[in-house]
Amino acid sequence: MTSSSESDFKRNYQTHLKHLKLKGLQPKTIEAYARAIRRSGQYFDEQIDDLSEPQLTDYFTDLLTSHSWSAVKLDLYGLKFYYTHVLRKPWAAPHLIKPPKAQRLPDIVSVGEAQQLFLATHVLSYRVFFFTVYSLGLRLGEGLRLQVGDIDAERQRVHIRDAKGNKDRLVPLPAATLSLLRRFWQVHRNPVLLFPNRHGGLKGACRATTPLDRGGVQTTLRKVAQDCGLKKRFPRTAYVTAMPRI
Repeated sequence: MTSSSESDFKRNYQTHLKHLKLKGLQPKTIEAYARAIRRSGQYFDEQIDDLSEPQLTDYFTDLLTSHSWSAVKLDLYGLKFYYTHVLRKPWAAPHLIKPPKAQRLPDIVSVGEAQQLFLATHVLSYRVFFFTVYSLGLRLGEGLRLQVGDIDAERQRVHIRDAKGNKDRLVPLPAATLSLLRRFWQVHRNPVLLFPNRHGGLKGACRATTPLDRGGVQTTLRKVAQDCGLKKRFPRTAYVTAMPRI
């Protein structure tokens, strides 16, 4: 690798990041597409601006030996975005990969099991969060992003922002959930977030600017399920399919 090619790669990588942000992609998608360029750059010694279909075939074949189809697909999309918006070149391999179709459903938790999970969750913020995403039918990220202003008590609905596909939607607000959220807000009194992080305890919660930690929520749910003796496979991103409403 020459110093010139290294400089070109770094410059184009930064341009790639700018385009990802300007296109309004979600943070996780931005990171995935950026990782695709870093990983392919390492594989091709940072010379990725004129890749041929045979080169890409070798790359994705090697990648599949150590990564999932999901990772391969994200790298494909990331490179295609790079060629389209940074290099402004035709994509060399439009039909290169075709992941096998697979649809895996999470295990269904019964009403009794859901109640058992809530009762076994001793940390108040997690218990209220689990009940809220369950009763509203939300994905994990949707629940974490909930704000005080999203709750419309008068019309009995909740405004879910930046849902799947960057779309907003409205969901019904059960009376039990509204009552629980009101009592919980009296505990932390954060003016913006419904579920502020726990880093500073109750005193810090009212001033928190970030929600509960995603990893902490996932770890707690799995631990509570294990303590309850529930041998269920919980999805990482959604609770609605795993927990039917009461």
